[in-house]
Amino acid sequence: MNNKLFHKNFSLLIAGQTSSLFGNCILDFALSMYVLEVTGSATIFASFLALAMLPTILLSPLGGILADRANRRNIMVILDFMAGVIVLLAAVFINSENHLVIICLTLVIQSILGAFETPTVQACVPQMQTGDNIILGNAVVNQISAVSAFAAPFIGSLLYTAFGLKPVMYAGVICFFITAVFECFIKLDYHPERTTENVLEIVKKDLKDSTKFICKEKTAILKILLLVAVIGFFIQGIALVGLPYMVRTILGLNAKFYGATESMLGLTVILGSVISGLIVSKFKIRKLYLTLFSVGICLLPVGAIFIISTGVYMKYTVLMLSFAIIQIVACVFSIFALSIIQQLTPNNMIGKVMAYTATFSLCAQPLGQIIYGLLFDTFTNMVYVILIPTGIILCMIGFKTKDFFAKVEKQLE
Repeated sequence: MNNKLFHKNFSLLIAGQTSSLFGNCILDFALSMYVLEVTGSATIFASFLALAMLPTILLSPLGGILADRANRRNIMVILDFMAGVIVLLAAVFINSENHLVIICLTLVIQSILGAFETPTVQACVPQMQTGDNIILGNAVVNQISAVSAFAAPFIGSLLYTAFGLKPVMYAGVICFFITAVFECFIKLDYHPERTTENVLEIVKKDLKDSTKFICKEKTAILKILLLVAVIGFFIQGIALVGLPYMVRTILGLNAKFYGATESMLGLTVILGSVISGLIVSKFKIRKLYLTLFSVGICLLPVGAIFIISTGVYMKYTVLMLSFAIIQIVACVFSIFALSIIQQLTPNNMIGKVMAYTATFSLCAQPLGQIIYGLLFDTFTNMVYVILIPTGIILCMIGFKTKDFFAKVEKQLE
């Protein structure tokens, strides 16, 4: 295996992911804007998003099985080519009568393809890299995702405003086809497993084996998955629902401040990925509990600022600084946690285990958003009742995982 991070295979993977993620982001942005403009309904918009997420949650385990059974390069090529074809057909046939149905079907099909694509890409990183390069590789993939999510809305809004929905869809098609071309040149070792079992028997066997592996053979992976879910529940709930709510509704600040908040969230993910890459050779896994503790600590001043009497702009400053640190630290934790899981998992299991990672994360995030949405609506004038207890809980979780991460570090030595 090549010790160089950006060798040919990984460079092709990153080039493909850059194009694919950018295409996905501008497409999602344009479709979201269109649905909101046409319907004017936040409920319909939210329903579209929820419907689009459901196939990924349900089908990710099957995507993991496929990633471990088939040629990963071929899976990625076929899925990105199919994504391009689906969006192309949608752009050709969409009209004023069927637009919402076409958009809904497009989002659902893209979600189905994503359920198979994500575990495959995540399984490729440890197959292409070794040692600290696994963490660096995950950090690079995360950076590409963060930059795409940050830049695509700006570019997507320019394209959408200037040319409308269809040209943005065609731009997405080009991105997907470019990705498929890059992936054609990736070379990965593949040794097909001979079996006489039918598809249903294979699925049942692989689900049973992967569940046994996580729950009995490598229980450290299950604990890390639960921690990833916990982070998703608390951080996504507070950062994606609570922070905008506090800025716009509680502090009463205008759209410029809200826009600055959204941009800050995107930038901190990029920064967290960069920091992960910089500290990979020095940071000890046994210290990972400090990231959870730090997130909890940062929530305490946010809660306190709403108790003491101070100005709106002071509150906003504390919010921005605290959540910037929270997002950076949470990003570092996620990258290291993913890398630990990959290092603890053999190649024939990596796809299935990565699928469990996606499922745990995707289930926890919307649940956190719903619960914290209800909490912030209920305690609008007393948000410290939400923030301070959440901070204390995360601090306690951090301390409780100290011995656990010390044991994980020994397993990786």
